[in-house]
Amino acid sequence: MDAGRKREIEDKVRAGDRLDRSDGEALYASDDLAWLGALAHEVRTRKNGNQTFFNVNRHLNLTNVCSASCAYCSFQRKPGEADAYTMRIEEAVRLAKEMEPSGITELHIVNGLHPTLPWRYYPRSLRELKVALPNVALKAFTATEIHWFEKISGLGADEILDELIDAGLESLTGGGAEIFDWEIRQQIVGHETHWEDWSRIHRLAHSKGLRTPSTMLYGHVESPRHRVDHVLRLRELQDETGGFAVFIPLRFQHDAAGDPRNRLMNQPMATGAEALKTFAVSRLLFDNVDHIKCFWVMHGLTTAQLALNFGADDLDGSVVEYKITHDADRFGTPNTMTREDLLTLIRDAGFQPVERDTRYRVIRDYEGPDPARRDVPQPIDA
Repeated sequence: MDAGRKREIEDKVRAGDRLDRSDGEALYASDDLAWLGALAHEVRTRKNGNQTFFNVNRHLNLTNVCSASCAYCSFQRKPGEADAYTMRIEEAVRLAKEMEPSGITELHIVNGLHPTLPWRYYPRSLRELKVALPNVALKAFTATEIHWFEKISGLGADEILDELIDAGLESLTGGGAEIFDWEIRQQIVGHETHWEDWSRIHRLAHSKGLRTPSTMLYGHVESPRHRVDHVLRLRELQDETGGFAVFIPLRFQHDAAGDPRNRLMNQPMATGAEALKTFAVSRLLFDNVDHIKCFWVMHGLTTAQLALNFGADDLDGSVVEYKITHDADRFGTPNTMTREDLLTLIRDAGFQPVERDTRYRVIRDYEGPDPARRDVPQPIDA
């Protein structure tokens, strides 16, 4: 990108003017990572100052049995496979109650598209979990799962969402988005939920007062233009509803263990530099969403810290056993981070930690970085 084009984009960003498709593609074409990071950090600081958000959450997957066979997925199992499982509701409640002493404020629930579980299993699960953990927000189900519930129940998403909200649902999850462009989607997605239904379901959720996350799975067979298109679709929907709380770029994980379910297992993962570029461009393009999250599980801790200087202002949470990634990932990302671990990670990156709830309301502000720590070399986490 020549100096004139850089100045043109800088001027638009600083004037608060919206970047367009050609701007997004030009940003991805730039090899000046420091410039991209500085410009994205300027926007991040304008929106969120020196704050970096996190929450104390846990993940629960009720079943890994799935009727779909997505090319990127190592999590799904078919009925009868040795390691396929489906939790009884009482088992899910027991596991959730074991999480309570860690002080969680959110339980994140996603599952496979089970071919024989009845629809009523899902609202009943939420009701029982909410009784067991009344002060914990239930963030559950992708738009793909809601679409599946329509198929197995004969109900519409409007009625399904009403019943789930009545059972305790506070937010959908952002999964199932992957890449919306059909050219790419038909190569990687093994279910029937595409942009039209994904956007329909999130639009409906927003109309009912839910704030939801939005995501993008990058670093597989797509190109930068597909990432730009993906973000612009979400930006347009956000113009309409204002219901997205956060955007989360998710780095594709190849399967280092060689699981044949992951048909992209030989696809190289995006480099750290490509990840940082993706965060920066996302922050610059997606101008009407308040937060950009780096899901540290999919990026590693060092890249996550760097991402905070490339547009990201949220590190997700304590997580614990995120099977959907760890069933593929073998490069050493930890299973869990405690509250204290996250505070240290954020402070050592130079930011002030802020604990939040599912709707991004502040639970607690913490002290910022300790300058004294900079006087002594600190170990680098993987």
